[in-house]
Amino acid sequence: MNRPPVITHLTGSGQIGTVTLDWKPVSWATVVDHYAVYVLTSGSWKLLGKTVYPHFVHRGLGFTGVTRSYRVVTVDAAGNRSTPSAAVDATNLTSVIVSGISVARVGEFDGKGSELALSPAGYASYPTRFPSDVDYTFGTSTPSSDWSYLLPGPADKWAGSKNHRATFRFDLAAVPEQDLDLALWLIDSHASLAGSAVLTVNGTQVERLTFANGATKGSTIADSTYPGSPLKPSYLERPLPRALFRTGQNVIELFKDNGSWIAYDAFGIYARR
Repeated sequence: MNRPPVITHLTGSGQIGTVTLDWKPVSWATVVDHYAVYVLTSGSWKLLGKTVYPHFVHRGLGFTGVTRSYRVVTVDAAGNRSTPSAAVDATNLTSVIVSGISVARVGEFDGKGSELALSPAGYASYPTRFPSDVDYTFGTSTPSSDWSYLLPGPADKWAGSKNHRATFRFDLAAVPEQDLDLALWLIDSHASLAGSAVLTVNGTQVERLTFANGATKGSTIADSTYPGSPLKPSYLERPLPRALFRTGQNVIELFKDNGSWIAYDAFGIYARR
């Protein structure tokens, strides 16, 4: 039996809830049927999945960092298998909702958007329900009536084909001693036009947040956690320098001036322990 080439340059990088694996593809001289990806579980190598690309994302890993070992096998068109690649270790990131202390939030960080306004399928009512967009004050506003489950973008005709803004207000008794962290979790987003939004804190532009494309199902489905859910959750967490904040009311804005909608799981600010 002629074994296909062994995979080389396997690397792994951890994100929130996922690990991304990449490797050097074998040469075109080998007709590859697929690459088989394995993870070490309880002392044995378990088949995690198959892919025709030199890239694989291990999803659903939870929100506390765990180090796992991975390796990849080349399988050619005749069914011949390579020797396994050298193993690589990768650790998914620990979310700030686990490591930090909640300062202010809207939503439950539970993979569902059902507690938010207009959910699960009332997006067409956004222009009349939120004619001046979302303006939410933590401690006073109510998620089910004051925070839309979708933030539309200029690509959305149903929302007026224009830019939209979500404003989140919360109070601080004092300027924080350490940087704070933003947690922006999505249950889904548009499949090809998730786009981006400008993040502003107290009038200072911090950065442009780019959203992962989803499945375009979250406009009508509110739960990403049940078996077989078609939704594609994603997670954005960013440090926010303490110098941006002030005693009293603070204002965070998401200005959606690019692409289509995103569907929230939850939005929050966390302090470090």
